[in-house]
Order: sequence, then C-alpha cells, then structure tokens
Amino acid sequence: MLPVLELIDTILNLYVWALIISAILSWLMAFNVINSHNRLVYMVSDFLYRITEPALRPIRRFVPLVGGVDLSPVVLILLLWFIRRLLWVDVAPSLM
Repeated sequence: MLPVLELIDTILNLYVWALIISAILSWLMAFNVINSHNRLVYMVSDFLYRITEPALRPIRRFVPLVGGVDLSPVVLILLLWFIRRLLWVDVAPSLM
C-alpha cells in the first residue's frame, strides 16, 4: 500500500510543479519576455495548457479574477497540498 501512496504523492507533486511552471510561462509570454512563436516555447506551453486546463477550468467558474490576476492555480495548488496531506495522515499512524 505504501508504494502506491508514494506514487500518488509523486504524481501530485509533479502536477503542482506543472501548475507553477505553466503560470510562470504564461506571465513571461504576457510580458513578451519569451517569444511564443518559438517552436519549443509553443510546444511546452501547449503541453502545460493541455494538462492543467481541465483542472483549472471548473475552479475559474467560482474564483473571480482579482485585479486581473487569475488565482485558480493557487487554489488548485492548495487543494492538491491538502489532498497530499490527507493521504499521509491516514497512513502515518499505521507506520508507527
């Protein structure tokens, strides 16, 4: 059971990093720091959009923009951290 929980925890951790990188990449593209016409940049941003947008879309319905800033990645990251914590809270007593 422990290896399965570690795998789930690792996947959730990687998804959190994908959300962070996606947000930073979108800011860099919005301020023209990086060129979105570059093929590599486009491929990375498209991949990150495709894996993060399905989870962010429902949150955007409930969380409004605050000063033009999209807070849905922050909400999703907090939710994922909460889920990761719940996974280990249930397992921790059985490990001791």
